[in-house]
Amino acid sequence: MAGLFTKYGATAKKRYETGWISRLGKAVLKNKLQHPLVFLGLLVTALLFAVVTAKLGFVFGLLGLIAIVSLPIVYAIVAYPKFGIIALLTGAYFIMFVIRFGISFPLGTLMDALEGLLILGFLVKMKEERNWAMFKNPISYMILIWIGYNMMEVINPIAASVSAWLYTIRSVALVMLTYFIFMFQVRDIDFIKLILKLWLAYAFIAALYAMKQEYIGFAGFEAASLQDPLTAQLYFIDGHWRKFSIFSDPVAFAYNMVTASMVCVGLIWGPTTKNQKIVLGCLIAFYLTTMLYSGTRGAYVLVPVVMILFAILNYNKQVLVFGIIGAVLFGLLIVMPSTNPNIVRFQTAFKPSDDASFNVRKMNQKKIQPYIQTHPIGGGLGATGIWGQRFAPNSYLANFPPDSGYVRVAVELGWVGLLIFCILMFTILKQGIVNFYRIKDRLLKSICLASLLVVFALNFGNYPQEAIVQFPSNIYFYLAIALINITYRMDVEKQAKTLAANAN
Repeated sequence: MAGLFTKYGATAKKRYETGWISRLGKAVLKNKLQHPLVFLGLLVTALLFAVVTAKLGFVFGLLGLIAIVSLPIVYAIVAYPKFGIIALLTGAYFIMFVIRFGISFPLGTLMDALEGLLILGFLVKMKEERNWAMFKNPISYMILIWIGYNMMEVINPIAASVSAWLYTIRSVALVMLTYFIFMFQVRDIDFIKLILKLWLAYAFIAALYAMKQEYIGFAGFEAASLQDPLTAQLYFIDGHWRKFSIFSDPVAFAYNMVTASMVCVGLIWGPTTKNQKIVLGCLIAFYLTTMLYSGTRGAYVLVPVVMILFAILNYNKQVLVFGIIGAVLFGLLIVMPSTNPNIVRFQTAFKPSDDASFNVRKMNQKKIQPYIQTHPIGGGLGATGIWGQRFAPNSYLANFPPDSGYVRVAVELGWVGLLIFCILMFTILKQGIVNFYRIKDRLLKSICLASLLVVFALNFGNYPQEAIVQFPSNIYFYLAIALINITYRMDVEKQAKTLAANAN
């Protein structure tokens, strides 16, 4: 049982191998059902479950059963961070699909708890290893500054509600701390490969489900969620429903298809076989095709913009030729006549002056500029959106639609917060470019490139939409940031080992 997960630290390993949970698990795995510990454990569990159910009712008995099942999971998340990270990445990708079923259980709180357990496991390991050197880099410093600034907003004198800050800080501080978890716990190339394979597999499932929505239709619970007039107004455009797949909305779906495509682009550039390149190329085509079903014009622009960065980083004759061919094909796709609603909406993304929604956003941003200029630390974290409407419905900002990650930062955290946020994003991108040119190992270099393209895509997409606040983009965004540093760290370690071997 202990061998199911990679172990970190001799202390944790010894504690597990000598514990009663390990002995019980080994007995079960070896099929020694007559083992006294197995019999005793099952007997105590059955009696406890029966007594609780009889005395307190079925609900309490069910809760007890959940506790019995969840305790080993909690232990595994804390003691085996690889398991916890996979659980976090999986939960982040599918949580919104489960919520759409109408389950009343607070799944968002469950994700917070999962993040908290990973942080706990991180602190336990850090107490043993005390290895802070890996965090001494510009990105880590800027993330801590950004978290600290958001924490400071609790004393913003003009904030309309402290409760709004409390609910919003969860999605800021906890999520950003996952960067440090990834930085510390992701230590080998095989685990990175597993993460990337799961990422592309989950994206494939999402793309496949979007195709089902496009050609077969919405499921009953999905159609029910579209009955709200405001939702229908946003999703039903020109006689065609925008698709959202397993995500919260079409924007989240489209952006996740773009980021998955950029992962494939980075990996294709690396030391992959011909067959792997074909598979990755097919995945890119599939992801981007289903992305069109979302009707998210902001996502359509991301692909050519990110590919410009790719061409700059890898400038050579071959890239130049493919770039010119791609630009010509892309231009033809923009201007060619079509009756397909997905293609038509794609073409309007490159004619923003003709887009009514784009013009409304420009007007809203122009209207809010004086407020931003006169409020250097903003109106308070959570002042806009659902938390502003819930906790301060009569405030000036409660009903303001930011429609942009950057605008939201400027409104809630002021121009000072916007400046810090821009410095943070610049630092991440600069460090990614520097690391890309530093790394010598081709595989690590390609993973760094893929991560850099993902960060650039979501950062660019954060202006027309709010790109990094919703699951799963928020978690995978900080995973990509961490991989920018992790790949460089692993390359340095690999080069050091090579030099040591050659010296001997």
